[in-house]
Amino acid sequence: MINEQIRDKEVRLVGADGEQLGIMSSREAMKLAREAELDLVKIAPTAKPPVCKIIDYGKYRYELARKDKEAKKKQKVVDVKEVRLSPNIDANDLNTKINAARKFILKGNKVKVTLRFRGREMAHVQSSRHILNDFADKLSDIAVIEKPAKFEGRSIMMFLTEKR
Repeated sequence: MINEQIRDKEVRLVGADGEQLGIMSSREAMKLAREAELDLVKIAPTAKPPVCKIIDYGKYRYELARKDKEAKKKQKVVDVKEVRLSPNIDANDLNTKINAARKFILKGNKVKVTLRFRGREMAHVQSSRHILNDFADKLSDIAVIEKPAKFEGRSIMMFLTEKR
């Protein structure tokens, strides 16, 4: 809340340069802010009495926006990349998929490994679990299983993440 929006009887006032001006009525605080040609801004509404500061509100909002933008720059968004396999995959094709997953993990992404079954392949679900186990074993030097292999619908899914 700023200027006339502040309806409290008493406020603790902090000056423009950061010094404590004490507890006073909000009218007196507003008068001091006008004399300094700045805004009266409530910075701690839950305190008893509420804390107000004399600052340039436009500059204050700009600083907050800049801090938020700086914080967003520093955060890393983790993507989930998917690698799809089939139960009758050849060894060389499996190695190609493992290398692709290795690149994803080294870039800091999570990898969702999906083993999809079509048609009559559904009869051999249990004998195909070793494919996912081999996949995880070959990436065990850089990756750890975040979610173990789970059967959902016509596919088995497993999530791998980078080792810490």
